[in-house]
Amino acid sequence: MTVTHRDGIRAVLMMLVAGLASGACNQAAPKPAAPALLGDLKATVSVKELMENEIDPIADNIFEAVGTDVTAKGVVETAPQNDADWAKVRMGGVTLAEAANLLKIPRPFAPAGDMNNSGGPNAPELSPDQITAKVQADLAKWNSHVEELRAVALQTLEIVKKKDTAALSDVGDTLDKVCENCHLEYWYPNDRKPPTADERKRVTYGSTGAPPQKKE
Repeated sequence: MTVTHRDGIRAVLMMLVAGLASGACNQAAPKPAAPALLGDLKATVSVKELMENEIDPIADNIFEAVGTDVTAKGVVETAPQNDADWAKVRMGGVTLAEAANLLKIPRPFAPAGDMNNSGGPNAPELSPDQITAKVQADLAKWNSHVEELRAVALQTLEIVKKKDTAALSDVGDTLDKVCENCHLEYWYPNDRKPPTADERKRVTYGSTGAPPQKKE
């Protein structure tokens, strides 16, 4: 049988196709794509419950780490004394820093049926619906309060590294102000006191939108 040039080309092509098919069969099956790390985050509880069950209790690890009590036996100073005490403070800082992420997950502001102390005239607290409306009207402001909480938590972690008791006392005061500023904005804004005449004199406002600064 005479083999033509065309037959030779056809044979080579068939060998190439067979080789490619064999290689494809020998290749390992592609691994399934790894699931997204974050996935779809879903809130389990309301903001109020998150505060009551996680944020407020763990903040005491910082608030109560340093203090002075006057008792019948005299003045009692409280401060971290050992690694276990500092580890407790660090736990507070880590948990608060991560809680800032939880506060950015959409969730109701109170459990179903809980209207806060918002009934009647001159109610001291806003209702969950009123809080939701305030947040939705200016989400950037809500996020700024959340980031202030994260910042003071991260500051706490740095203080723990240095075991700086004096700085820990200061950061406790800062944490208290951060929490109260957020509560005055969204929870009980009617408690916000107008500045006194003396305070107004000592405050200047920059033309660039910078925060007001008190005159020394």
